[in-house]
Amino acid sequence: MAGNWILLSLLVSLNGCAAAPPALAEPKAALPPAEALDQVAGITYRSRYPLPDAAAKLVDNQGNGRSDLYGVRNFRAVLNGIYYRGGANNVYNQHGKRANSNPLTLAALENLCREGFSEAVYLYPTNYGASAKSVKCRTYEGGENTLNYEQLSPLAYRRADQQKLLYMIFDHIRDSRRGPIYDHCWNGWHASGFVAAIALRQFCGYSAQEAVAYWNKNTDGNNGNSKNYNKLRAQITAFSPFPELFLNDAEKQQLCPEPGSLRFR
Repeated sequence: MAGNWILLSLLVSLNGCAAAPPALAEPKAALPPAEALDQVAGITYRSRYPLPDAAAKLVDNQGNGRSDLYGVRNFRAVLNGIYYRGGANNVYNQHGKRANSNPLTLAALENLCREGFSEAVYLYPTNYGASAKSVKCRTYEGGENTLNYEQLSPLAYRRADQQKLLYMIFDHIRDSRRGPIYDHCWNGWHASGFVAAIALRQFCGYSAQEAVAYWNKNTDGNNGNSKNYNKLRAQITAFSPFPELFLNDAEKQQLCPEPGSLRFR
């Protein structure tokens, strides 16, 4: 009898083991609700400038591709619908050529204004003093607009300048009444790429390696093993995000390019 009881207990134990449920896979992070995504600033320009990824250009290296934006070069989205980067079209400009080391022409500022941009930032000091500091216009939609033109030098690698540039971008994200911001250097490769790389680290959670890869890719091959470029890459790696500046999940989903592919969602 005792043997039968032991056998019965053993069978129950074995059956219990066999019936144990398999381990569940970790659930995927839920996407923000559609209504939250629709409220993210920049929806007008995500539609107006339908760029598939953060490497694609709306305006090419010689300033061609979008007549409404004539006067810029290598125009790319960084935070989709909010923050764009590129260069100034001086050496290829069909309306009057000048040295590459110059800010945007007045005509370029007027075009950005008419497109609804509310801020542009020149990332080198050279010849900024002779530029218009603000432009008033009517936009393509017929409304009144003011474009403010400012200057900061991110390649001096001052923490205060980095903070100011990132706050400018953040203000455009959180104030949907403002138009987009355009940060530019001369060609649209190096200084504008540096600001974009630290912005992706700040707002989109890019790792140092991902941000450096983004910078390299968007120099169009002009990223050799020079002392200056190596220093720039090291500064991207060393960047530490500001804890007070962050995006919510819906903002990240709508604005940020995916690391690696750089595709917008």
